[in-house]
Amino acid sequence: MKALVTGGAGFIGSNLALELQKRYKDIEVFVLDDFSSGHFKNLIGFEGEIITGSITEPETIEKLRKYGFDVIFHQAANANTTDTNQRKMMEANYEAFKDLLEIARESKAKVIYASSAAVYGNGPAPMKVNQELLPENIYGFSKYAMDMLAYKFMKENPTISVVGLRYFNVYGPRETYKGKMASMVLQLTVQIMKGKRPRLFKWGEQKRDFVYVMDCIEANIKSFEANKSGIVNIGTGKARSFNEIVDVIRRTLNVDVEIEYFDNPYDFYQNYTEADLTETKEILNWYPGTQIEEGIPAYIKWIKENVNINKLPY
Repeated sequence: MKALVTGGAGFIGSNLALELQKRYKDIEVFVLDDFSSGHFKNLIGFEGEIITGSITEPETIEKLRKYGFDVIFHQAANANTTDTNQRKMMEANYEAFKDLLEIARESKAKVIYASSAAVYGNGPAPMKVNQELLPENIYGFSKYAMDMLAYKFMKENPTISVVGLRYFNVYGPRETYKGKMASMVLQLTVQIMKGKRPRLFKWGEQKRDFVYVMDCIEANIKSFEANKSGIVNIGTGKARSFNEIVDVIRRTLNVDVEIEYFDNPYDFYQNYTEADLTETKEILNWYPGTQIEEGIPAYIKWIKENVNINKLPY
């Protein structure tokens, strides 16, 4: 069996590729990445084939057709939520996904792809999969368009398993190359480890559903094994404030540092996200295993062992 992980040198993709390699000895794992935001160091220890190319390039799509993949884990994307170039975003996310679905149709490959909680915008929380979707930026809209395309594909190809994973706020190992798009867990941890005051928008009570990356990897694997189709939320089902995040970091590092609050400069901002996990449990039988009280200490241990924080810009 052949498995493709697009964006395999990135944050979630590299963790997924390494876990697939570890867990399934009978699956040949391939990674696709153009290394524009992914990093080679994330793939140290990976033993499968690396395909260098972009999912926006026709020659890369043609190259992928020749492999005959049995499952495609699609993690590649323009994940810069501040990018306002609408055409660039839609080409990287929507158009590339359309091409990958055509490859899946031809080879009857299962598809598990990364969607996002950004499709909900500032809709009511907890966010339910079937509620009205109100994306507020082009990134959120590109994921919304991918979901609509996936639903159409599922209807037209009922024998092919397709699962969309609406990730909430993911944090954990191998995200240090994401720059300004890295999680606030990483950014706040690095600020405190450098002896700085952690910086939050006033007054730190905005809430997010923070989900540990290895829980996301397990959700991908459950999607592969479930042989079902649908779109589901991937979060913990419990929103936590940024003040709580800082508290857990301070306790883990055993430091007492004050928070610096400042005005939010963004017109659009999700003040409260929380995943409703009804469909997730029904379709995948997946349950989040890690709350921030366990995830953040595990992540900080990894940071101390693997990251030179002085090279990070936070």
